[in-house]
Amino acid sequence: MATTALPSAEVGTIAWLQRFLRGEMAPYPGRTALAARMVLSATIVMIIVMIFRIPYGAFAGLFTLTLSRENPDATLREVKTLTIWFAVSTAYVLVGALLFFGDPVLHLVWVLVSLFLMFYALSAAANYTAAMRFVYLLSISIPLWDSHISSERKVTGLLWAAGAIALASAITAVVEILYAGIYRISDLTELILDQLGWTEAALRGWAAGVADRRAEQQLARLAILGTSRIRREMLRSGYSPEITQQWGAIVSLVGRLVDLAANLSHFSPPESAAARGSVGELAEQIHVLARRLESGSVSQDFEKGAGSVVLEFGIPLLMDIERTVQNMVEVLDGSDLPSTLRLPAKQRQRRIFVSDAFTNSDHIRFAIRGSLAAAACYLFYNLVNWPEISTAVTTCILTALSTVGSSRQRQILRFGGALAGGVAGMCAQVFVLPGVDSIAGLTVLFIAATAIAAWIITSGPRLSYFGIQFAFAFYLINFEEFWFQTSLDVAVDRVLGILVGLCAMWLIFDQLWGAPAILEMERSFLSTLRLLAQFIREPQYSGAFDREASIAESYEHRETLNTNFNNLRASGDGVMLEFGSSRESNLKVRSQLLVWQIQLRVIFITRIALLKYRLRLAGFELPESVLLAQGAFDVALARRMEEVADLLQGKESQQQVRAPLLDVVESSIREYRAGESDPVMALRLDSLLHLCARIDSLVISLVSEIAAAS
Repeated sequence: MATTALPSAEVGTIAWLQRFLRGEMAPYPGRTALAARMVLSATIVMIIVMIFRIPYGAFAGLFTLTLSRENPDATLREVKTLTIWFAVSTAYVLVGALLFFGDPVLHLVWVLVSLFLMFYALSAAANYTAAMRFVYLLSISIPLWDSHISSERKVTGLLWAAGAIALASAITAVVEILYAGIYRISDLTELILDQLGWTEAALRGWAAGVADRRAEQQLARLAILGTSRIRREMLRSGYSPEITQQWGAIVSLVGRLVDLAANLSHFSPPESAAARGSVGELAEQIHVLARRLESGSVSQDFEKGAGSVVLEFGIPLLMDIERTVQNMVEVLDGSDLPSTLRLPAKQRQRRIFVSDAFTNSDHIRFAIRGSLAAAACYLFYNLVNWPEISTAVTTCILTALSTVGSSRQRQILRFGGALAGGVAGMCAQVFVLPGVDSIAGLTVLFIAATAIAAWIITSGPRLSYFGIQFAFAFYLINFEEFWFQTSLDVAVDRVLGILVGLCAMWLIFDQLWGAPAILEMERSFLSTLRLLAQFIREPQYSGAFDREASIAESYEHRETLNTNFNNLRASGDGVMLEFGSSRESNLKVRSQLLVWQIQLRVIFITRIALLKYRLRLAGFELPESVLLAQGAFDVALARRMEEVADLLQGKESQQQVRAPLLDVVESSIREYRAGESDPVMALRLDSLLHLCARIDSLVISLVSEIAAAS
């Protein structure tokens, strides 16, 4: 039988989807415990809702799955944010009911204006989570106040909705606090152990004479992520200042260790048995240190072991790794903290709107596009008198993002999740619930469905929304009322409402001022190039050098660049979900940008290691002449990165020379070695020179490839 080959674009989409699902569904440290806590919170809420017959149980169960669980403090702040903005939303609806609901025309005007404000808040609010809380309760209240019931029942329904979700929030906070009190190993400790484990794995691979590629990939990922999120958790924890500074130093040193280990891929494993043995001893030191951190017994002496052998065989970077491990031991033994390890405290200004909320026309355009799509759905289901499909409006609200690709990705996730949850809910109605005669059986069914949803929700941001919609659709069918549904009309209507909302978004939101994901991907790539050039250029070397300020600034740069890398990947996912006559060419551009992004990531990781010399951290000090030469090298390298961005934007290159920039660094190192013979400094200079040569060759390669493609 003859077979028809799939087009290359479809084959690429299928292969991408398989890789995507494997990566998103794979377990990671803490995922099982997180999913279990989500299931526990949701189950407790479900039991209380069913016993006391509290309305809006489906919404309450959903919010137990969406609250932040970074740590108890973060959860409590999330609950506080939710409560405040639900109160604001409730007050807004009640005032609107008092002023506008007596006249049909005024009521319609209020709804249309509210839809515009909701989408504007989603785009211009400084706290997206707070905006979503305000918008979500408001979207629930719109169909409620359109229903033909008394005003008293409408107000009661609104208050029940806010109260049910507040109850779910409180239960979630209690579960998280109890979990934090029972389990002594915090998320911070677990993350530190994970980073130490991958570093140990990379070193053991070197000790065996074979590079561990999986460990290298994980270390590269961790180096890009940095330690900014952990630092924020440390600063907002309830620990004493002394403990906070001690653990802040540990976080700094672990981050330094990961940065150094991530750059081992630039070197070759040692060939001699003695050198490999020294690397094995260093890996064992890290293993013992990790076990002591896990058990809480850290005040014990460590043998230096590998230092003299590392120095003897001249293995680049390993001396710095060993010094970092020794610094960790000294910090845990209670030694004074070096100034370079102190945790920089930065107070962020709290604001309601982003800085350009009233000057950037993109926020207005976003609000117009979204409100037109939602208004079309609202008018449609009211004109045909089909209020059961009011989920169309919430679909528009929850799927609106800044680009066609990313918005369509969320629309597909919402529809796919709702469809899967609807099918699962209908199957439960037909095959399971008729045989269930107690709340115990209902609880088992609830736990099974919630466990599936929780595992998906705990995946990355590109798939977690599918799990939320799966749970919501399942809850709406089976747990919104307190009796078994004898008809499938409820499930069908809600799924059809989602489909109507998706159609409105495709026809209105995507077409009006819509930006294809490939354009957003190109803009994100250019932004990353220029940010990376700035990261390479700084800190500026001068006599008034402020190390602590430069360290804090480098954390911000790393966080921003990591966000840009994530946005670039999200835009790339959106390209895969866009179709049309330009799909083939867009996929080619996407593939090229993703290849160049990998090179940018390697440049970024290498720069992180070089930055420690520029910041003059303990163990990375350089002679003054070499430090000045490195500064000149970095400035020239940054100009070359900006040249890459100019090439992509079609500007004429100001630099035609592609020769390596290492001459100034090499000459300064030669001059220093002519008058000095310090073996430790010699090894440090070898590491510096090797990393400079590596980043220089990477930039030259990237410039050449982009010039050839332009």
